[in-house]
Amino acid sequence: MNLKGKKILVTGSDGFIGSHLTERLVQEGYDVRAFVNYNSFNSWGWLDHSPQEIVSQVEIFSGDIRDPHGVKKAMENCDVVMHLAALIAIPYSYHSPDTYVDTNIKGTLNIMQAARELEVEKVIHTSTSEVYGTAKFVPITEEHPLQGQSPYSASKIGADQMALSFYSSFGLPVSVIRPFNTYGPRQSARAVIPTIITQIAAGQKTIKLGSLHPTRDFNYVKDTVRGFISMAQSDRSVGEVINIGSNYEVSIGQTAEFITELMGQDIEIVTEDNRLRPEKSEVERLWADNSKAKELLGWEPDYSGTEGFKRGLAETIEWFLNPSHLSQYKAGIYNL
Repeated sequence: MNLKGKKILVTGSDGFIGSHLTERLVQEGYDVRAFVNYNSFNSWGWLDHSPQEIVSQVEIFSGDIRDPHGVKKAMENCDVVMHLAALIAIPYSYHSPDTYVDTNIKGTLNIMQAARELEVEKVIHTSTSEVYGTAKFVPITEEHPLQGQSPYSASKIGADQMALSFYSSFGLPVSVIRPFNTYGPRQSARAVIPTIITQIAAGQKTIKLGSLHPTRDFNYVKDTVRGFISMAQSDRSVGEVINIGSNYEVSIGQTAEFITELMGQDIEIVTEDNRLRPEKSEVERLWADNSKAKELLGWEPDYSGTEGFKRGLAETIEWFLNPSHLSQYKAGIYNL
């Protein structure tokens, strides 16, 4: 699909990945409508920090993904929908699982219903590597069993299946993008990489983390954003689930060592009990097979392997060390 001349709606555009995606789409000359979460502060989330020359070209729609009427209104006259809006914090899903069902499953249903009624040309639904749970084999292909090891991952499995059901039942042109652990500037401090960087930047010599042995496949946000655009452009992605990952496995402990090395600090890492997931809920191992993305989308990561990971970490650290950015994070507080 040629996206030129198409109206693109990005839900969750006020968030970490969504704001980067919105900016990239505008930079590439696309017509973008940004769905941001309504709030009384009239905040557009991270889009408030985007360059004015970019934001001025974006049509902002404030609403709630849980409201079917507002969702349909936001999607009017849109040709492509990139659906990123979701609750994503795993610890908070233990606390308030009901909100994850409403936002992630019901919100996705609202998107699919409206897209069907409005005859949208393509819907990109955002999944997560968490739906795989602890790897039963590696690297993880799209055929790997789905395991709901947290209320969050269970809600995303439900959302993914809801999206795919509209493809199977009604022929809605849906594609499911499944990013592995995206990191980079603007990421919430509930995630491990910003947690480490912000604590060190705040001058702390003892860094508090959860488990250090689990492994992850970290994907730099620029690569993830290119994955979204490639999904939208590829006609071969319709009806498919496609991993977007670096095909590089690294432990949390090793990640912390890379960050301390890049920041030139000597620190001690301690494990805090309140940062640990329940034993059976911890995802012990994630490692993406990205061959399907290469075959169907022509996508592959620019930030791959140890060298690419360190390069992405360096860019992330540079962003966080900007005082105006760092001041927005509460390094001494564990963020659910």
